[in-house]
Amino acid sequence: MLLKGVWGLVAQSLSGRLLLLTIVYVLSSGALIFLPAIGLYERELLDDHILSAELAIMPFTAAGGQSLPQALRERLLKHANADQVLLRRTYQRDLFPIGDMPSHIDRTLDLTGDTLLADIANGMECLLRGGARTLYVIAPTRIPDAQSIAIILGEAPIRTALVLYARRVVGAALFISGLTGALVFASLYFFVVRPMRRITGAMVTFHENPEDARRILPASLRADEIGVAERELSAMQRDLYGFLRQKARLAALGAAVARIQHDLRNILANAQLASDRLAASEDPAVKTLAQRLVTAIDRAIALATTTLKYGRAEYTPPQRSVFALRTLVEEAAQSALERSSSSSIRFDNRIEDALSADADREQLFRVILNLVHNAAEALAERGTGTIAASAVRREDALEIEIADDGPGISEKVRAKLFQPFVSAARPGGSGLGLAIARDLMRGHGGDLVLVATGPAGTVFRFTLPVTAKSRDGTPPMPAP
Repeated sequence: MLLKGVWGLVAQSLSGRLLLLTIVYVLSSGALIFLPAIGLYERELLDDHILSAELAIMPFTAAGGQSLPQALRERLLKHANADQVLLRRTYQRDLFPIGDMPSHIDRTLDLTGDTLLADIANGMECLLRGGARTLYVIAPTRIPDAQSIAIILGEAPIRTALVLYARRVVGAALFISGLTGALVFASLYFFVVRPMRRITGAMVTFHENPEDARRILPASLRADEIGVAERELSAMQRDLYGFLRQKARLAALGAAVARIQHDLRNILANAQLASDRLAASEDPAVKTLAQRLVTAIDRAIALATTTLKYGRAEYTPPQRSVFALRTLVEEAAQSALERSSSSSIRFDNRIEDALSADADREQLFRVILNLVHNAAEALAERGTGTIAASAVRREDALEIEIADDGPGISEKVRAKLFQPFVSAARPGGSGLGLAIARDLMRGHGGDLVLVATGPAGTVFRFTLPVTAKSRDGTPPMPAP
């Protein structure tokens, strides 16, 4: 259970995974070193035996070697490190018996043309399966007039030396691998893992209370990718902190405006009554001033009312119903044009009678009223023009367009068209109409966008997602 918990801790952390990968990679590199080392060492042992055999029989291959005393011959052959030595010449083969002739040969090794892969295979075979076997080893020779030399010997001494060498190689490899792995892991930990922990810790701490400036990550002075990530995170946290502070101030301002709503409207209502009485005066100067006062009070009332409506728009869910779209558009357009200062503006309702919409009728009325009113205000400077409304039902949405042939929207206003309080294009405007209209459409799951604007006119399009109740073939409900 403890091992399982430790394994889970190691495998689930970045540093633990890095340690595991480092161990695996270093051990893999150690294995790549171990295999050639074993093969080459076994080849070296066999070469030593061949060399000893050559030195032992060399006196007998020279002129007069056969006349050496038998005692000297036996002492020399004892240094051959083999049981039998066979020298192959061009016309004969010389056998130099040293010990007893074995009854059989267990394994034959031909070293005259071996490669590194063959040496590795021979070394591992001896290490894993070797023991009390008899070897017959053939190798090239440096003895003059001889083609090759062969020795017969027992495998036990070679395997004993090979096992001892393998232990040393494994020990050295483990030490080097462990040291290398520790250095690599420490380097990656201090240069990668620890900075990443600092970044993730700063993210978690800031997420707990993003309005606390002390939790913002200090900007890093590092020039690498980690430093760039820390600086970007710090900048993002500062921006988010500023946005939250601004949102808190706006929320407090909205609450304050809501609290003074009734008092403000009562004050403006009393001022409006007083201005009406002043307008009834026969004095021309008083009438002129009264008219200006009435206009100013009307603007103040409209601004206060619009501001309060914008504050309520986010929290009022749509009360959906199915109704005839053409009738609603006609009513909204008439109300908007009645407020216009020009009577030469024409409204062209191109929406089919059978087309229905599934939406909040009051909210959709406000959207169309705002768009038609804005179009009428744009055409009022010229004194004449046409506003057209059209609609088309797509597979998944109902698209409604309000277009005019006015002068278009300036580039400066277009950049902040849907931002509240900043997109008013005419004196006395609040800059809330389009912001409220977009919020209302998004509350329905749709959107309000500017399709085109320019000298030829302006086109706004808002969409309503199609529901089962408002698809073609469903009779529209009568407009209330």
